[in-house]
Amino acid sequence: MDDEPGFDRFVAEHADALLRYGYVLAGNPHDAADLLQETLFRVRRAWPRVRRKDNPNSYARTTMARLHISIWRRHRREHLTGDPPDRAGHEVFPFEKQQGLWEELSALPRRQRAVLVLRYYEQLTDAEIAKVLGISPGTVRSQASRGLDKLRSSLAPSPATHGSPR
Repeated sequence: MDDEPGFDRFVAEHADALLRYGYVLAGNPHDAADLLQETLFRVRRAWPRVRRKDNPNSYARTTMARLHISIWRRHRREHLTGDPPDRAGHEVFPFEKQQGLWEELSALPRRQRAVLVLRYYEQLTDAEIAKVLGISPGTVRSQASRGLDKLRSSLAPSPATHGSPR
């Protein structure tokens, strides 16, 4: 079967980076893989139009972010389980020493996590984030502020770790 020109090369060059991006957005490797698969399906469907754009990778990342947002809009509640899933490692996911930050980031509400990922991982402006997520720039700033406050408080060393006063 003859594939669209350039799509296979695009996937080969960008799949790992898109999977890492999906991991940061979703907070776990299984949802990240699902996001990547659905994103690549949609990009492939639109490839004749996408390949003419300046940056097909940006199109794919925007598609992935919008898919993630539509998922959390449909499923506003998290599903708790008795046993946490296994944490199988993969070379495209964070190293062990970075895992604490990623775990704290994954504990944030989805909107705050998405805003922080788009701001600091993708380095988008507030206006660009607002456009991707379909929210106002003021909401972007407030969600970023709340998310950063939660991260700072959860990552701050507790007084007990510095020793007790005598």
